[in-house]
Amino acid sequence: MSPRSRTPRAAAACAPWVRTRLRTAPGAACAFALLVVVTAFLAAAFPRAVDSYENKGLRHDLGEVDPTRSVLEVSGPQPGLELPVAARESAVREAALASVQRRVLTGLPEPVRADASQSAYGVRTSEPIPAGEPWFPRPYGLDPALTYVTQSALPGHATLRTGTWPAVRGEVTLTTREVEAAVTEQTAKALRIRPGATVSVPTRGGEPLTVRITGIVAPRDPGASYWSAEPLLRSPSLVAQPTKETPRYYWIAALLLPPDAAPALLATTGQPELYWRIAPDGARLTALDVPRLRTAVASLEGGPELLEMREVAGDTVTVTTGLDEVLTAYDGMRGAIQPVVTVAAVGIGAVAAVILLMTGGLMAGRRHAELALLRARGASLSGIGGRLLAETAVTAVPAGALGLLLAVLAVGEARLWPAVAGAAGVVALVCVALPLRTTLLHRTPRLHGGREDLVAARPSRRRTVAELTLLVLAVGAVTALRRRGTDGAGGTDLLISAAPVLVGLIASVVLVRLYPLPLRLALRSVAKLRGAVGFLALARAGRTSAAGTLPLLALLVALTTAAFGGSVLAGVADARDGAAVRAVGADARISGQADSVPLSDGLIRAVRETDGVRDTAPVQIEYGVALPAPESGFEDAKGATLIGVDPVTYSRLARSTGIGAFPADRLEATGPATPKGTLPSKDRVLPVLVSPSVAQRLGDRPRDLQSLAGDFKVRVAGTVADTPAVDDTSFIIVDSASLTHRRTTALLLTGDRLDAGALRTAARHTGEDFTVLTRAEERASYVDTPMQTGAERIYAAAIAAGAGYALLAVLLSLLQTAPERTTLLARLRTMGLTSRQGGRLLGFEAMPQALLAAGGGLLVGWATIALLAPGIDLVRLALSSGPGSGPLDTAPLRTDPWSLVLPALGVVVLAAVVAGAQAWWAGRRGSITELRAGDSR
Repeated sequence: MSPRSRTPRAAAACAPWVRTRLRTAPGAACAFALLVVVTAFLAAAFPRAVDSYENKGLRHDLGEVDPTRSVLEVSGPQPGLELPVAARESAVREAALASVQRRVLTGLPEPVRADASQSAYGVRTSEPIPAGEPWFPRPYGLDPALTYVTQSALPGHATLRTGTWPAVRGEVTLTTREVEAAVTEQTAKALRIRPGATVSVPTRGGEPLTVRITGIVAPRDPGASYWSAEPLLRSPSLVAQPTKETPRYYWIAALLLPPDAAPALLATTGQPELYWRIAPDGARLTALDVPRLRTAVASLEGGPELLEMREVAGDTVTVTTGLDEVLTAYDGMRGAIQPVVTVAAVGIGAVAAVILLMTGGLMAGRRHAELALLRARGASLSGIGGRLLAETAVTAVPAGALGLLLAVLAVGEARLWPAVAGAAGVVALVCVALPLRTTLLHRTPRLHGGREDLVAARPSRRRTVAELTLLVLAVGAVTALRRRGTDGAGGTDLLISAAPVLVGLIASVVLVRLYPLPLRLALRSVAKLRGAVGFLALARAGRTSAAGTLPLLALLVALTTAAFGGSVLAGVADARDGAAVRAVGADARISGQADSVPLSDGLIRAVRETDGVRDTAPVQIEYGVALPAPESGFEDAKGATLIGVDPVTYSRLARSTGIGAFPADRLEATGPATPKGTLPSKDRVLPVLVSPSVAQRLGDRPRDLQSLAGDFKVRVAGTVADTPAVDDTSFIIVDSASLTHRRTTALLLTGDRLDAGALRTAARHTGEDFTVLTRAEERASYVDTPMQTGAERIYAAAIAAGAGYALLAVLLSLLQTAPERTTLLARLRTMGLTSRQGGRLLGFEAMPQALLAAGGGLLVGWATIALLAPGIDLVRLALSSGPGSGPLDTAPLRTDPWSLVLPALGVVVLAAVVAGAQAWWAGRRGSITELRAGDSR
C-alpha cells in the first residue's frame, strides 16, 4: 500500500482531543458551562446594576427636586440710566432677550444641558408694588403687593380660560401708560380678579401705569420648571409683614404681561430686572458626569464661565442655582451606600472564586488516573496543560459570553466595559486556574499516592505562616472597619470591604485545625460499640477529600455573606419602621395646624368607633413654654414643649412604640384632680417627666411654670430621652387632669389595620383642617430613590447568591468523593450491609462536615455582624436624609436570625438528601456494576 493511501487512515485514527473529551462527559461539560454562565452573569450584572441605580438616582434627584433649587438663573439689573432711552427700551424687548437666551443656551459648559422647552426669560419687578384698588381682598387690612412679569412663551405653557391673551397695542415705550396682562386661575380666585379689571401702578414720572387684565389662564403643567421655578407666577401667597408684634399677613401675587410690554416696566418703582431662567435637562446625565457637572456649576456661579455669561448677557449679571446642593446630597448618599454594597460584592466574588476552584478540584480528582497515566508515558506538563486549557476554553468562553449577554439584556443603561471586565475575569480565572491546578498535581509522574487523613495530618510551617498572615489581615480589616466605618473620607477601601471574607477565611482555618479533636474523641467512643456503621462513617469523615479547607471556606464565606446581606436588609427595615414611628408617634395621628387646634369630643368619639382602632391617647401640646431661669442666673430664650397626657393611655402608647416608656404612676399627683375650669391650689406640686435637657434646667426642687394651660409648680419625677407625642429634645410631660385649661390638640391611635380613609372622613366632617398621618404611609415614603431600591436589590441578590453557592459547595464537596462512596457501598453489600445501613453510613459520614459548616456558618455570621456593626451605619441606605437631619440619627446593623439559620439549615438538609439519594441510587445499580476486575478504586 502506498504512503498516500495510508495517510487518511492514520489521520482518522487520531481523534481530536477536545471533541473526544466533550463527547466522553457531556453532562459534566454542560454543568460546568452552566456554572460559568451564572458566575459570569453575576460578575457582569453587578457593575451594571450599580451604574444603573446611580444614574437613575442622579436623574431622580435632579427631576424631583424643587425647580427653585435646580434652575440656573442668569439675572441682572435694568439697563443703566446713562444709556439713551431708545437703547434701554431695545435691550428689554422680546428680540433682544431671545437673542441672549439662545447664546446662553449654546454657551453652557458640558455636561450642563438645558431643557429649552421649560426655560424662560423676561423682565420682572424685583420689588413687589402695593396695589390700592378697593376691590382687592385684605385679610388683615393690608394692601396686596403685585409683581409684574413679562415671561416668554406664555401661550405655549398655559390654556386660556376666560377673556383674551394679553397683547401690545402698537409699540410700547417707557412713556406708555396702559398695558395688558393675564393672571392664573389661582391668582384670580384669591385676589377676586376678573377680566376687564385694572390696576394702577405708580411710576417715577408721576402718571401711573394702568395694567388691564384681559384674560385668566390655567398652567398646562403646574409642576414644571416654567411655572415652579418662581411659584408666585402660578399661585399667590400670604406673607407676614415684618414686625415684632402679632404677625399680619397680606397677599402677594404676579401679573403676566406680554414680552414686548417690558419697556413700560422701566418707568415703574418696582426695580425691574432682566432674567434668563435655564431649566436643566438631566435625561442623559450619568454618575460619571457628577464631578464635571459640579465643576461646571461652580464655574458658572463664580468662575470663568460666569465671565463668559457676562460677555453674552451683560457685565453685571449673576448666576444663581441650588444644583451644587443637590449634587452634594447625591454624593453623600452614593458615598454612604457604595461601600456597603461593595462588602456584598467582595463576599459573593470570593465565594464564586472558591466555587470555581472547587470545580477545578473535582475535575482534577475525576481525571487524576487518566492524566497520571499520560504523565507516566512521557507526556509533558506543557502539553497536558495546553490540552486542558483548550478543553476548558471551548466550554468557558462561550459560557462567559452568554453570561455577559444576559447581564447586558437584564440591566440596561450602564457602561459596557466594567461588565466585560467582570465576565472576562471569570473566564480568565476558569481558563487559567483550573488547568494550572490540575497540571501541578502531576509535576512528578506517579500513578498512586498515599492516603492523607485530616485526623492524622500535621500542618506545615509554610501553612502556619500563611494562616498567621491571614489572621493579621483579618484583624487589621475588622479594626479599620470598626474605627473608620464604611464611609471613610478616602472612599471605598477593599481591605475594609473584604473584612467578612477574611473573617470567614480565618474561621475556616481555625475550624479545620480544631476539627480533628472532636472527631478523634468520637472515633474512640464509637469504636467501643458493636456496630461498624458509626465507626466507618466517622473514619471516612476524616478524609481530606471531603473535609478540606476549600469547601469549608466556601461554605463559611457564603453563609456569612448571606447572613450579612440579610442583616443589612433587616437593619434597613428596622430603621424605616423606627423612623416612621418617631415621625407619627403611633400607628396614626390626628392633629391641626401646629398642634394648636383643639379636637372636638365628637371627633374623638367618631375616631374611637372607627374600625381597626385599638386604643387612643389624647394629648395636649403647647410649644414654646418658658422655663424658669437657671440657678446659674444666665437667662436664655430656650423654651420647652408642654405635653398634657392621660398617664394610663399614654404609658401604654409609649410601651407599644418603644419610645420613652415609663410607669403610669410616675405622673400621679397627690390629692384630688383639679376640676375643669378652676384654678389649682398654689401649693400643689405636679410631678412631671422631662427630657434630660429640661431636667438639668429645672433641677430637683419645685419650680413655677407658666403656660396657656395654666400656672402651676412642677417637680421632676423622672427623665425620658424621647416621647411619642413630639420629636423635640426639650419637653415636659404632665397629667392633663391637673391642668387648668384642658383640651385635646392631638390624638394618637394604635391599631393593627387602621383605615386611613375612614379617619380622614371623620376629620373632614368636623369642618376644621385636621391632618391625618399614618405610620404605614410614612413608612412607605422612605423608599423614594432609585439608589435605595437598587442597593436593596443587590443585597437581596447577595442573599440568594450566597445561599445558592453554599448549597453548591456542599454538593461539589459530596460529588468529589461520590465514586469512592459508591464503590465502598458495593463492597460492603457483598459483606452483608443492608440498604438501610448503607443510607445510615453515608448520612453519618456527611453529617460531621455538614454540621461543622452549618455551626461554623452560624457562629462566624453572628461574630462577623457583631464585629462589623459599630462601623456600619445604614441610615443613608434606609432613609433619604442624612444622619441628624431626619427622624433617626443612626441605623445600626443588627443580626437577622432568619438569614443565619435558614442557609445553615439548608446545608444540613442538602447533605442528608444527597447522601440518601446516593445510597438509594447505589442500591438500584447493584454491586456487580461497581466491582469490576482491575478497578483500582
